[in-house]
Amino acid sequence: MVVADLHAHTTVSDGTLTLETLPAAADRAGVDVVALTDHDRLHPGLDEPVSTVGGVTVVRGIELRVETAAERVDLLGYGVTETDALSEECDRLQRDRVDRGRRIIEAVEAELGVDLDVEPREGLGRPHIARAIADSDAPYDVDRAFDELIGDDGPCFVPRDVTPFDRGVDLLREACDLVGLAHPFRYDDPDAAIERCADLDAVERFYPYDRHDVDEDPGRIEAAAVEHDLLLTGGSDAHDERLGVAGLDREHWHRVRDRLSGV
Repeated sequence: MVVADLHAHTTVSDGTLTLETLPAAADRAGVDVVALTDHDRLHPGLDEPVSTVGGVTVVRGIELRVETAAERVDLLGYGVTETDALSEECDRLQRDRVDRGRRIIEAVEAELGVDLDVEPREGLGRPHIARAIADSDAPYDVDRAFDELIGDDGPCFVPRDVTPFDRGVDLLREACDLVGLAHPFRYDDPDAAIERCADLDAVERFYPYDRHDVDEDPGRIEAAAVEHDLLLTGGSDAHDERLGVAGLDREHWHRVRDRLSGV
C-alpha cells in the first residue's frame, strides 16, 4: 500500500497540482506523504524541508536535470533547505526555460500556421506547449504534438542549457537531506544512469515503468542500492492530481523519513 508519493509536480513547473488541491488529491489516493519535486524550481509556498499542508506531510523537493557524458538525467533532491547557490542556479535555469519556451512556441506557430495560447514564463515546460497545441486549431493531440513536433527529434525541438552532473550533485548535497536518481529506466542508457548512483544517496525504484524497449528489471536497481548503500524512493511522477499511482509503502517511507530533517 502506497503511503508516500515522493515525486509530484505542481503548477510551479509543469503540473496541475497546487497547495490548495493537494490535501484532497492525497485523500483520494489514500497517501499521507507527498514530495513536491518541481522541475529546476523550489515551490515558493514551502519554507521548511518538511511541513504539513491540510494534514498531509509535504516534503520540499526538486527535480534537477543534469548533463552526464552519456546523456541528460534527472536528480531528485528531498528535504530542501534553500541555499544561495541553488537559488542562483534555479534562477539561471528558469531564464533559460523562458527563452527556450519562446523559441519553441515561435517554431510551432511557424510550422503549423497557428497562434498558441501560451506565453513564455518561468516554469514553462513542453507539456504546457503540447497542451496549447492540442487546444489550437492544429490537428494534434498532446501525444502527437510530442511525437511529431516538440519531442527530442522533432522539428520544433529546442534543447535546454542544463547543469553539469557534478555541479548538480554538489548543489543538491549542500541543500538537501537526500539526493537520488529519478526513474532509471526512462533513459536511453539505463545502465550508465544507474552507475551514477555511486555518487548519490538514493535511487527511484517504485514509479510507473513505461519503457518497453529496455529490460526494466527492478532487480538491477535493487542490486545498485545494495552495492552503493542507497535508499529506495518512489512516486507517481504526477503531472496531474492523481497521486499514489506509485510510491513507498510504510516500511520504505520510514527509512527515508529517518534521513529527513524536520520530521
